[in-house]
Amino acid sequence: MGDIDTIDKVFSLKNIAVVGMSPKQHRPSNYVAMYMKNQGYKIIPVNPGHEIIQNKKCYSSLLDIPVQVDIVNVFRRSEFAASIAKEAVSIGAKALWLQDGVISEEASEIAQTDGLLFVMNDCMLRRHKQLHQKN
Repeated sequence: MGDIDTIDKVFSLKNIAVVGMSPKQHRPSNYVAMYMKNQGYKIIPVNPGHEIIQNKKCYSSLLDIPVQVDIVNVFRRSEFAASIAKEAVSIGAKALWLQDGVISEEASEIAQTDGLLFVMNDCMLRRHKQLHQKN
């Protein structure tokens, strides 16, 4: 998990690459991304198996995205997190967020060594609702 200060800094950024985004609306990767889009964030799907997700161009990898990515939100199994962290560093991302159940000490070391904000094993939607929705 990340501390509240780190999470607040992540939420101040606006372009989110969603690695492992599914075209299926009932999948967490899809509905978390759509929630963040509805909160004013730009969503960039990353999934090599698809060309379009939610009417947005889908990229095969982070390295293929032609615009600045601020946040890399990861919905892949833990064993893929370190290689995704390396790609996040190479594209100049500012934050790496590993969703619930995605745990990688190697990804943590890569991200933090290179100065990325880092959150692990936490849900972006849940945290955003906790911190930013008014009751």
